Amino acid sequence: MAAKQLIKLSEIPTEAPKGLKKKDVAEETERLVERFGELHHLLYAEGKHSVLVIFQGMDASGKDGAVRRVFRDCTIAGLDLVSYKKPTEIEMAHDFLWRVHRWAPEKGMLTIFNRSHYEDILIQRVHKWIDMTRVKKRMAAINAFEELLEFDNNTLIFKFYMHISKEEQAVQLQERLDDPNKYWKHNPGDWEERKLWDQYMEAYEYAINESSVPWHICPVDNRWYRDYFILKILVEGLEKLNMSMPVPGK
Repeated sequence: MAAKQLIKLSEIPTEAPKGLKKKDVAEETERLVERFGELHHLLYAEGKHSVLVIFQGMDASGKDGAVRRVFRDCTIAGLDLVSYKKPTEIEMAHDFLWRVHRWAPEKGMLTIFNRSHYEDILIQRVHKWIDMTRVKKRMAAINAFEELLEFDNNTLIFKFYMHISKEEQAVQLQERLDDPNKYWKHNPGDWEERKLWDQYMEAYEYAINESSVPWHICPVDNRWYRDYFILKILVEGLEKLNMSMPVPGK
C-alpha cells in the first residue's frame, strides 16, 4: 500500500488558479448558490440525511463572509449556525466534545460550524495548554465522533480549511482598523495570534493529515474564488444523494 500523501500547506496556493476570469466565476457562483438552495430545500423536505459544514482558518480568513454568501438561498428553518468561542465554565466542566455533539445536525438539517471542535487541538496546542499526548487522544476522539455522525446519522461532513496567506491576512486585519464599517471586527488579540503563525500552521497540518474525514483546502486570498470553490464541492456532494420531494401517501 502506498504511503499517505501528507498535505503541506506552504505548497498549496492561497490564490485562485491562473487564467480564471472573475466575471465568469461570479456568474457560475450565482448559479451554484441557486442550485445549492434547491438541494438544501430537498434535504430539509426529505429528512433522510443531515449535513455538517465546518469552517476553520486563521483570523480574517473569510469564514463569516463565506457563511453569508454561500448559504444565502438556503431554507432558514433547515439551517443552524454555531460559532465556537472561548468555552464557558459549564463547557469547561465537561469533555471537550460535549458542547459540540449537542449541535450535531438531525436528519434534514444543515449545520454550519464557524470554528469547531478543532479549536481544542489548535489554539490549546499552540499555547501549550495541552501536551501532545492529549492532542493525539483528542484527535482520535474527533475522528471517532465524525465517523459516528457519518455512519449512524447519514451525515455528510464537509470540512474547509480557509487557506489564507500571511501577507493577505495582514491586509485584512489592517482593513479592520482603517475601515469604519469593519472596525467592529477588530480584535488586538488577532495581531498577537499572528505572531504564532508557524506554530498554527504546524497544528493545522497535523489536524488535516490525521483526519479520517478529509479536508478541502480552500484558497481564500481571492474572495470571489473562495465562494465558488466551496459551493462547487457542496453542490456536487448533495447531488450524489439523488434526493426527491416526499410523495403524499408514500
